[in-house]
Amino acid sequence: MSLPSSDQEKHRPSVAENIDLHHEPIKQQFDLDPADVAAHAPLLRGRKLTAAVAFVAGTGFTLFGYDQGVMSSLITGNQFEGTFPEVVVEASHPDHATLQSFIIAIYEVGCLFGALSNLWVGDKLGRRSPLRARAEFLTGAILQTTAFSFSPLIFARIFTGYGNGLIVSDVPTCAQSPAENKFVDIDSANISRGALPIRKEGPNDNDGGDFDCGWSNHCLCLVDLALFFVNWSSAQWRVPIALQLVFEIIMVTCIGFLPESPRWLVKRGRNAEAMAVISAMEDKAPADPEVQRTYYGIREAVAVETSSQGSLRELTTGGRSQNFRRTVIAVVFMIMQQLTGINLVTFYATILFQRLGLSDVNARITAAANGTEYFLASIAAYYAIDYVGRRQLMLIGAIGQCIVMLLLAVLGYIGNTPAQIVSVVLLFGFNTFFAFGWLGLAWLYCAEIAGLRTRAPTNALSTASNWTFNFVVVMIVGPAFNNISWRTYIVFAALNATIVPVVYFFFPETGGRSLEDLDVVFALAYITGEDPVKVSLRKDVPLAGSQEADEILGVSPGVQYHPTEKPPMPSSSPGKARTPV
Repeated sequence: MSLPSSDQEKHRPSVAENIDLHHEPIKQQFDLDPADVAAHAPLLRGRKLTAAVAFVAGTGFTLFGYDQGVMSSLITGNQFEGTFPEVVVEASHPDHATLQSFIIAIYEVGCLFGALSNLWVGDKLGRRSPLRARAEFLTGAILQTTAFSFSPLIFARIFTGYGNGLIVSDVPTCAQSPAENKFVDIDSANISRGALPIRKEGPNDNDGGDFDCGWSNHCLCLVDLALFFVNWSSAQWRVPIALQLVFEIIMVTCIGFLPESPRWLVKRGRNAEAMAVISAMEDKAPADPEVQRTYYGIREAVAVETSSQGSLRELTTGGRSQNFRRTVIAVVFMIMQQLTGINLVTFYATILFQRLGLSDVNARITAAANGTEYFLASIAAYYAIDYVGRRQLMLIGAIGQCIVMLLLAVLGYIGNTPAQIVSVVLLFGFNTFFAFGWLGLAWLYCAEIAGLRTRAPTNALSTASNWTFNFVVVMIVGPAFNNISWRTYIVFAALNATIVPVVYFFFPETGGRSLEDLDVVFALAYITGEDPVKVSLRKDVPLAGSQEADEILGVSPGVQYHPTEKPPMPSSSPGKARTPV
């Protein structure tokens, strides 16, 4: 590979300057007290620990998905309309379409503030602490369940959203960090809503699956359908809202059995605990070469990433770390996920089916079937992500979604009964493309693309952008259908068409690489002046921890760096080839 000369390199400061890092052979580096490591061993090991991590993360996203979708399923029930007449859309009150959208979308504002607050608490308190602090969510859920007027319900929705914003911005990192991207990638497809994405991989396979499951959305539709017939009591809508408390109690109870993230522990100097967690996740002895390789790889990465005082300003830096580019990619990805129009379907499924001529009961039955299909379609991505790749899934999803939206617009213009029947089928098709290409992949991709030093703020900002545009889309869709009807589909068709070139030209492939490997990809692209997308598709990029990778990152074995020293020039030897999974 062609690398820059020392004259060129001196104008590009190394992120490894100002640190003392001795990279010795692993066998000579095992300086931890075995008794100390054993004293910090987690309660669970191996697949049991992996399953526990995935279960808690899945429960967190189930909670998110359930609470996000519950209101859209209840607003057309007669008991809910009787308690909150502000949501009844009729000719005499056309402004109620906006209020109907508002009561659904205001939840996203709370989620936005929750995600942004993780900018400050994510790394300071660790991954488990924010998940424990859920008094605000419990309070919000109780206030929603006991509301008797419109204003208290709005306040409760915001309060609940705040707690869920913390959960969703933290769970991908919490789930991915202990597993070191080997056993479980929570690609929190669970958002669709919240399943158990466990996938055991071999020692060299660094992708988990994409088990983007819509089971909570599916269960929610079934609960709504069952209670729809309880039209004599407010239990018709209070019980579905109260059920979210079950998920919260399960998550808070189980989180105490999970270890902290090894990366976070290393950052805090708790190396024995980090080694114990890695050993437990790998289900191997601490002296095992694979465990030690992972442990010292993390220590090396953390040493590089903590070589200077961290701040939010780092999100705007370039250089070898390419933090600004990676943050923008994560934020734009989440924005695009919302602009696909998925919440047009998931939030307004019952209303859409009613607009297509179905009765109240049939609309709910169809919505339940739609949720079931969503669940089944998401399973395909679980198996495809390792073989198709992240970029291909995104492109397939966006192209399919664009075509479906165009067809829905044409059929909406025709407006006869056969066209309405086909439109119902196409709404199922849209769910299929989204579940396959975008559902949980967005959460996984953002956690992967972020730099190790800026993961917490990048995840928080990307999640915040998700909530912002989630709010925008949900607020707009209701009034849009009320005013321009089927033309709303044209807007989302155009947005999906725009997504295709953005993904193709600007989004690197992250599949088949560890989080540390991706640092090498961006550093190599920077020092060679190549496009990171093209570098990510190469098979000869050195593995993190190898001598070639250390040189690319500006870290040389056995060399001590000082602020006044110029970093050594990387060698031109090719790296070890690696075929993405």
